[in-house]
Amino acid sequence: MRILFIGDVVGRTGRTAVIDYLPGMIRDWSLDLVIVNGENSAGGFGITEAIYQELLDAGADAVTLGNHAWDQREALVFIERAPRLIRPVNMPPGTPGRGAALIDTRRGKRALVVNAIGRVFMTPFDDPFAALSRELAACPLREAADAIVVDFHGEATSEKQGIGFFCDGRASLVVGTHTHVPTADHQILPGGTGYMSDAGMTGDYDSVIGMQKEEPLRRFTTGIPSARFEPAAGEATLSAVAVETDDATGLATKIAPVRKGGRLAPAMPEFWNG
Repeated sequence: MRILFIGDVVGRTGRTAVIDYLPGMIRDWSLDLVIVNGENSAGGFGITEAIYQELLDAGADAVTLGNHAWDQREALVFIERAPRLIRPVNMPPGTPGRGAALIDTRRGKRALVVNAIGRVFMTPFDDPFAALSRELAACPLREAADAIVVDFHGEATSEKQGIGFFCDGRASLVVGTHTHVPTADHQILPGGTGYMSDAGMTGDYDSVIGMQKEEPLRRFTTGIPSARFEPAAGEATLSAVAVETDDATGLATKIAPVRKGGRLAPAMPEFWNG
């Protein structure tokens, strides 16, 4: 199975990059499954129903969230009628929506997509390790799902790596989101799970993690907020990770970073080019 996971989409410029680039990637690389983290897609904070549909129309099969899941209040309502919108599974019982979804891929296979949020330097939600263990036990790789992708939305690299090894051999891919900076540690773990600490953001990198620089710099230098954060509006880099899995095991056989457009050096999965 060919899987593309696109890192945090930030604002209009990030959405434009997805709309411009994703259809061609799906066509040229014969992608089976595309997952997009959309928790910053509405002006940098949260997601709306219209934007959720826009990402699906561009080719996303599932949209994951994170700590900004409810910044747009309408998300609390429309998530109940959005079966492919996935919020962190370890949010408290009774939280609207779902933390995992079984997705039908383009070629008739089934993929489990799970979203979880970290607790280190973050709001201390329920234990992500226990929550992920329950989901992986309820829908085992090879038995109930042809592939399993875990989006772990966290601040600390150590916690992300811990989740990676915790899921090793039980998931096809564990990818980190939230820090908006792509890491260079993409690898296949000893048990066969693809791993990357952070897929990076799909947004304008002439910014402070996707936001116009002036207000973050003012707050860093004075400690005084004087305006709201606004997404940077320059050309975005689409940042993602590409994974190919073994149909027999569901585990990763190839992994590579993807970067297209904007300021960052381009990167493409050579194993899908020709």
